[in-house]
Amino acid sequence: MEVQIPLGLSLKDSATFANFVSGENEVVVHSLMQCAEGKGELLFYLWGETGKTHLLQAVCHQAASAGRAISYIPLRQKEDFTVDVLQGLESLQLICIDDLDAIAGDQDWELAMFSLFNRLRDSGTQMIVTASAKPADIGIQLPDLVSRMGWGLVFHLQSLNDEKKLQALQLRANTRGFELPDDAGKYLMRRFPRDMHALFEILDRLDQASMVAQRRLTIPFVKETLGLE
Repeated sequence: MEVQIPLGLSLKDSATFANFVSGENEVVVHSLMQCAEGKGELLFYLWGETGKTHLLQAVCHQAASAGRAISYIPLRQKEDFTVDVLQGLESLQLICIDDLDAIAGDQDWELAMFSLFNRLRDSGTQMIVTASAKPADIGIQLPDLVSRMGWGLVFHLQSLNDEKKLQALQLRANTRGFELPDDAGKYLMRRFPRDMHALFEILDRLDQASMVAQRRLTIPFVKETLGLE
């Protein structure tokens, strides 16, 4: 079954559970995999710095493979659609709401999300919500919406240590069909902020450059491509 997504947006094919390095998040990942199959709590709230979108899209891929009726709403891109996208979702089996903090302070969106939450509880539809922080700390102005986000399971997605970050970079490289040697990966982590989203973007840039130049990702090539001394 296909995932319902606002027009013009899509899931990343690479965002799967198999391509995610869990680190200290094994319990979180297991719970989300169970949710994708229709098991567990009705509401999951996942917060942390990185990895949330990957996991949420992984849930979507797995749930779709299981034949479930689902929807994925990336609120960070809400300029591309309207609050009407939330209408009728209670008829589905699983709703995945990405970046709830993107609507903080927007009365129309907060009220629409509150209404959706109430409809989903009445229908028994599961929902997974992601945000950058705990429900009380993301700036939502509607108190009832904040309290409801804490009714289900609240998971804090732990950041990866350096060893696991290198493993995640190498897994990403392998998925894309190239190799990232240990020394080149460690060099990237020394020279750039260790936010995984930023490191993945740099890695994708290096991948493109290496394909054009037909060269391996050695430290000299990384330096040359990124203009480093």
